[in-house]
Amino acid sequence: MRALTRPLDRNVDLNGFCRGDGYLFVRDGVGLAARGVAARVPAGEAAAVLASIERDDTVGLPGCGPVAFGALPFRPDAPAEVVVPRVVLGKGAGGERWLTVLDDAPVDLDPPPAPRPRASAFTVTPGMDPDRFQEAVRAGRDAVRAGELTKVVLARDVVVRADGDLDVHAILLRLRAAFGSSYRYCIDGFIGASPELLVARTGEIVRSHPLAGTAPRTGDPATDQRFAAELIASTKDQVEHRIVIEVVEDTLLPYCRYLDWEAEPTVVSVANVQHLGTSVEGRLSSPAANVLTLVGALQPTPALGGHPRDRALELIAALEPFDRGRYGGAVGWVDADGNGTWAVAIRCAEISGDTARLFAGVGVVAASDPDAELAETQAKFQAMLGAIVRP
Repeated sequence: MRALTRPLDRNVDLNGFCRGDGYLFVRDGVGLAARGVAARVPAGEAAAVLASIERDDTVGLPGCGPVAFGALPFRPDAPAEVVVPRVVLGKGAGGERWLTVLDDAPVDLDPPPAPRPRASAFTVTPGMDPDRFQEAVRAGRDAVRAGELTKVVLARDVVVRADGDLDVHAILLRLRAAFGSSYRYCIDGFIGASPELLVARTGEIVRSHPLAGTAPRTGDPATDQRFAAELIASTKDQVEHRIVIEVVEDTLLPYCRYLDWEAEPTVVSVANVQHLGTSVEGRLSSPAANVLTLVGALQPTPALGGHPRDRALELIAALEPFDRGRYGGAVGWVDADGNGTWAVAIRCAEISGDTARLFAGVGVVAASDPDAELAETQAKFQAMLGAIVRP
């Protein structure tokens, strides 16, 4: 295969290029959209496959040349694959635009017609019964109090059914309107808007922005400010957050010459909730690790699994009556040089025809309250529900 990358002299909307059946990974207008499939390969073979593709690239930025998109499963022992698209449209932080085409694939840059929603009636039903979820939270909390582990993340699901097929393109546009500063993605029916950066590599620079600890947003500035202050002051949320940060630091440090992080977490707000977040940045040792190597080392993070990891995964399997699939895994892209950006796969939905399955989870520690944790999942569901269910 041969990949030809050239600057693009016209502005093409990434969401419009993806439509509902392509690939998308974008935040604040910066990212990649793609169409067509040149290859599907196991994630472990992605670096070799991308390196084997001949490159003709006059742009030379991360994300140029052949790239692979992936939505990797939550469980590290589950099969994982990535997709090498035939055509990739890229936009850089400095306003750069480029197009990569594999093997003379056809290119259509014309804007698509505006989506016309086909569904007007919706039903929302719980997958995991809320009472059972609260029982699981109690069991997880008791395991933490017994010293079996320091944190476990438990999730539940809901199912949305419509009276017609769901329009993925329309849902992506609604996500852009409400969550433009989140990492919005679309990969093989798996879509979402994640506020959490798992890991990004640009040359020798590595970044991560773990989130843990959550409070709602109401739309009233005074109330939201009070909730943010309570979040910072919350011992329960600070403990939950610190567990995640320490594991991310310990995991990335062996790959780095140095690694820095913020001394104290800050509040990261999105449309429906606010989180404690800590920015982590460092310089990788030479030769720099491929971003997929870093993803494999970090995923699943304690923000979606727990700590210690093995015991948390055992408890999740025992307490959750469903397979998480790609929820809680990692979603993003990698190029032939090992650069890439990967988000934690949260605020997401699996969409097939007229049905969407949504997921939300909470970090359970010794001070967790089942009622409060159930309410937290309800707040987190609003991100995708608001984009899928049309009033």
